[in-house]
Amino acid sequence: MIHRALADKIKNRLFKGKAIILIGPRQVGKSTLIKTILEDIPHLFLDGDDQSVIEMLSSANTEQLKNIIGTHQCIYIDEMQRIPNIGLKLKIIVDQLKNVQVVASGSSALEINNSIQEPLTGRKYEYNLFPIAWQEFEQHFGYVKAHQQLDLRMIYGMYPDVINNSGNEYEILKNLVSSYLYKDILNLAGIRKPDILNKLLKALAFQIGNEVSYNELAQTVGIDKNTVNNYLDLLERSFVIFRLNSFSKNLRNEIKANRKIYFFDTGVRNMIIGNFSTPEMRFDKGALWENFLISERVKQLYYKQSNVQSYFWRTTQQQEVDYIEVDADHINAFEFKWSAKKQYKLPKIFEESYQPDFSVVDRENFRSFIL
Repeated sequence: MIHRALADKIKNRLFKGKAIILIGPRQVGKSTLIKTILEDIPHLFLDGDDQSVIEMLSSANTEQLKNIIGTHQCIYIDEMQRIPNIGLKLKIIVDQLKNVQVVASGSSALEINNSIQEPLTGRKYEYNLFPIAWQEFEQHFGYVKAHQQLDLRMIYGMYPDVINNSGNEYEILKNLVSSYLYKDILNLAGIRKPDILNKLLKALAFQIGNEVSYNELAQTVGIDKNTVNNYLDLLERSFVIFRLNSFSKNLRNEIKANRKIYFFDTGVRNMIIGNFSTPEMRFDKGALWENFLISERVKQLYYKQSNVQSYFWRTTQQQEVDYIEVDADHINAFEFKWSAKKQYKLPKIFEESYQPDFSVVDRENFRSFIL
């Protein structure tokens, strides 16, 4: 099993008097991680996909919860979002059974946050788990093998089953996308027209690395602008995409309100558009490289609990910087190049206005950026 960056953090939070909540998309390894952490701790496992578990927990009062847990030191509830009023049930256990460690995981930040935020205020440690990060991948396979697989990871992504089943990547991604995107998310949102979600995802997949206009997306998909924003919020809370805001300190020509959208996993993105060609054969290799690097950077910033804010920058005259990070008043600027054959300079107005540190990230030095 690939060791996950969150493993030690979660272990150190056990039996500290609070629930541990782990959120991430399906098949990202949540259950495997938690079961590994708890392998030496007697615990009760309850599957939120099991209808009998749903019925048992949704109607349980304090005494019934005590009977369900019995003498176990720990209770682990998977797919917690399936269980009505799960936040209140976890609150009871945390408050009334102080020697019992509560661990719960789920696949939808939207549903989970709606059900647990108020009941578990001050009573939980919450973590997000993403597809395998490059640091986790390299630590498991070693520098040489990891570097040899760079193109494959750009094409097929970083989901654990994809990495661990070489030769079956297409089938695994197809099942993942069809079950998670086109079943779970549709059911979660109560969407009756899956073709709308399909059109929106394809439009987003073809626009990675570019600024996204909600008005244009609305016209392309055939829905209104507010509905587009609602769908994007749903996809972001379900760990399919993330948005990058434009950076501005009110220079006259800076773009102030636009956003770029990236996929958390490039394999999922490539499945949506049906393109698994090698990078050298792709028209979109620059955008794919940018998406891969930024998604890996986002994972590392989260796992390292960094407070930096991430943006892109552009002016109305098409001057741009691919990616910047702001930490207090300090700015780091990055440009992403598949092959940095020539020297690149920052736009003069950006450099003079913000005095950033600047780096070009290519295949030769990418490790320093994503590790």
